[in-house]
Amino acid sequence: MKNKTLLAVMLSCTPVIALAHNLKLGESVPNAEIANYGEVILEGKETKFTKWSTQNMLGKVRVIQAIAGRSSAKELNAPMMAAITAAKFPEESYQTTSIINQDDSIWGTGSFVKSSIQDSKKEFPWSSMVLDEDGVLAKSWDLAEESSAIIVQDKQGKILFVKEGALTQDEIKQVLALIEQNL
Repeated sequence: MKNKTLLAVMLSCTPVIALAHNLKLGESVPNAEIANYGEVILEGKETKFTKWSTQNMLGKVRVIQAIAGRSSAKELNAPMMAAITAAKFPEESYQTTSIINQDDSIWGTGSFVKSSIQDSKKEFPWSSMVLDEDGVLAKSWDLAEESSAIIVQDKQGKILFVKEGALTQDEIKQVLALIEQNL
């Protein structure tokens, strides 16, 4: 009985962070390449898509937002994205990468998801935006459907923070502090 009570007390005092199945603190994200669509690139006022790889994310402190192609998933961590925009981290050492899983969108909305990411790239040209038509990254990283994952990695690609689902205000502060410490 004492062991059960002690375990219950320990669990209640331990912060719970929902971890994606195979994203582990201190390790690199599993490699993935996205060939169907991929990264949105600006050419003048037009956009195009180019093949993208997780290796493209090295060299800068980065927040990776891996989200389902649904507005409900985007809204989960809108406060986190707004806080990052407001922080105005230096572009030479920080970047946000948003990876949208078009395979996890509501049936018939694929073209809307595609045009939305193209519009977002025009609005936030300094951000890295990737459209994953087949859900390659979500499958590789074993991410939950209809959700949003936030991953912070350092310049060498080591994971400093990871959570699926909406971040709390304290977690948003933690992410901002981690970015600042690792710039």
